[in-house]
Amino acid sequence: MLNEAEVTLPEFLRDFACGGARHLYMSTDLPDLQETPAPLWELADLRRYASMSVQYSRGCPFDCDFCSVTAMFGHRPRVKTSSQIISELDGLWRRGWRGAVFFVDDNLIGNKRSLRDDLLPALISWRQGKRGFAFYTEASINLADDENLMRQMVAAAFDQVFVGIETPEEASLTECNKRQNRSRDLVADVKRIQRAGLQVQGGFIVGFDNDPPTIFQRQIDFIQKSGIVTAMVGLLQAVPGTKLHERLHQQGRLLGESTGDNVDGTTNFIPRMQRETLRDGYRRLMDYLYAPGPYYRRIRTFLREYRPARMSEGMTLGNVGAFARASVRLGVIGRERFHFWALLVWTGFRRPTLVPLAVRLSIYGFHFRKCCAALGA
Repeated sequence: MLNEAEVTLPEFLRDFACGGARHLYMSTDLPDLQETPAPLWELADLRRYASMSVQYSRGCPFDCDFCSVTAMFGHRPRVKTSSQIISELDGLWRRGWRGAVFFVDDNLIGNKRSLRDDLLPALISWRQGKRGFAFYTEASINLADDENLMRQMVAAAFDQVFVGIETPEEASLTECNKRQNRSRDLVADVKRIQRAGLQVQGGFIVGFDNDPPTIFQRQIDFIQKSGIVTAMVGLLQAVPGTKLHERLHQQGRLLGESTGDNVDGTTNFIPRMQRETLRDGYRRLMDYLYAPGPYYRRIRTFLREYRPARMSEGMTLGNVGAFARASVRLGVIGRERFHFWALLVWTGFRRPTLVPLAVRLSIYGFHFRKCCAALGA
């Protein structure tokens, strides 16, 4: 089942009902999202989820050569109506959901006008008198240029945004046509978003042809200085349908298909850098970023900048339980126990309302270290 389900799924279901389903279903049509049905939330056991997902738009106005988004969904972002999104959220509310909701759009700000004039005002109005429902999403770095839009997003209850930083190497940004990231002070951009009340999670890539041997240390320096606590760093992979895949195919450098997981420590093409240098540099980079010392310093850097619009959720019953478990796992058993207690003391004096967030980020770090250990194995 390829491409968008609004087109391919009905055809499959018709054939399946007649006993004649084909092996492959695909289409180049780009459906109108205003015809997309709402999810049937009643089919899911919401107790088993940490967050729920909704989608407002598909497509992105940019054309990064490693990215499959525009190849699949086009350059012109298609959007649902705000009433569709409110209907989906109402369905979650009726089912008792009060947790996080991920707007899975690859670039929520791809169509700024409809976002600013339609969706965000509707979300702000819908949330009046409701508790819970913190939103997070993905956006391009030029979000930092629009103070009004960031304020509007925060007012609508967005508190996290994933941004594709990719690399501090200007030549590599040019290579991959990441024009929206070029000729910018990316650290200042990240801090501007943080001060607006949005946590920044960052995507980073090593393995570009123009990456120098110093790229691993430069990535470390950038991530530590920016205070991006959750830094998803991956090796470049060539995904079918992208311009990168086509270019490497023409150059005879493809080794096979990508795994679909750019943080598994593999790549599917012959890099310009020595493969051993790239592999070992990547592992050192990940080991450093999520070692307790650098990770906890990054949390402090972030908390110095972060200015949430709303007060922290405080010590709810769930937070008390999480704190008790973290205190044992991280503060007694864990090798990071000194860093954990030092962070809590620092936060208690400097940013007391953010203590629950500091505990949560500490727990994330424990999880990330387990992932890095698996990568090293």
